Amino acid sequence: MTALVELPMSPLAGIRSLELEITGKCQLRCAHCLSESSPQATHGTMTPTDWRSVITDAAALGIRTIQLIGGEPTAHPNWREFTELALSLGRHVEVYSNLFHVRDEWWDVFALDGVTLGTSYYSDDPEEHDRITGRAGSHARTRSNIGEAVRRGITIRAGIVDVLPKQRVEEARAELAAMGVAGISTDRVRAVGRAMPPGTKPTLSEMCGRCTRGRAAVLPNGDLAGCVLSRDFPVGNVRDTPLADLLGGKAWADLAMRIPAPRAACPPDDSGDCDPANTEACDPAYD
Repeated sequence: MTALVELPMSPLAGIRSLELEITGKCQLRCAHCLSESSPQATHGTMTPTDWRSVITDAAALGIRTIQLIGGEPTAHPNWREFTELALSLGRHVEVYSNLFHVRDEWWDVFALDGVTLGTSYYSDDPEEHDRITGRAGSHARTRSNIGEAVRRGITIRAGIVDVLPKQRVEEARAELAAMGVAGISTDRVRAVGRAMPPGTKPTLSEMCGRCTRGRAAVLPNGDLAGCVLSRDFPVGNVRDTPLADLLGGKAWADLAMRIPAPRAACPPDDSGDCDPANTEACDPAYD
């Protein structure tokens, strides 16, 4: 049965996209990862019931896009259920996957109306790509599954993070474009998570300015942040306080005031970066 949610005229706090970091598990161990994602990580303390409540609350608040992210979101046993719930509530869903492993039956989910795929890609050189991901063979498997998504007509976008000196970023972009990927953005590596220099502390100066401005994130422990990159600056926890109260609260407003202004002005409905060739994307999913 399709659930019906009466939506407000505009989303609370202007949030159009909610990132749900449903797991820390990942087959890869990228040196620049924004969290401690790895094969040994856990799904966190949020239960499937908790995540279902957040998705329902987000729909009731008029938030139009639910992004499932990790870690590797498909490592969570309930990711398809979460996708179907969000779709039933009239939401758009993006599954941000490393595309290292895709089961045959998952393609049908990715092809559903209202679902898009996002992925990260680092180089056209397999050795360079694998050095960044920390997993031999990851380039071949991700590239193959990107090609399969394009072949199936599935909407897919890719983000390239500039991690290494003289990394083949432009060559990676050209390769993706030649494969038929239309949405391609690049970003510099940001000093968050594993990319943070030893002895330093997290700072909001590393943010691009889009955290809290159109997006928010719920982390595996239930913390609400401006985006997954600003995870060290939570404003409360959805397990203790309703999402609406957190987004409408003083702590959220104070955080938004502390986030640096975006470097470039984007149109209201922009979902990536404004000028992919010339501006920093700072899409949290890319890191």
